[in-house]
Amino acid sequence: MQFIEMSGKTLLELVKEEGPDPEELARVGVVDESVVRVNRQGDIELRRANGWDLIGGLLGDFETRVRRETGLDWA
Repeated sequence: MQFIEMSGKTLLELVKEEGPDPEELARVGVVDESVVRVNRQGDIELRRANGWDLIGGLLGDFETRVRRETGLDWA
């Protein structure tokens, strides 16, 4: 499966346009320093000490937004 990895700060910028509520993301543990990743289906995963947790999803034209905000491509 392919992902784009980013910081929590970048994710919080992405969801301002469309996506989960930033307050919801904060409740599940997303902070600026978090490590998160998004797959091509829009699933958001948060890195925990012992693995990855699925915490939500992105909607709309997220592929363009993710690549624009991060400068990365799917890997």
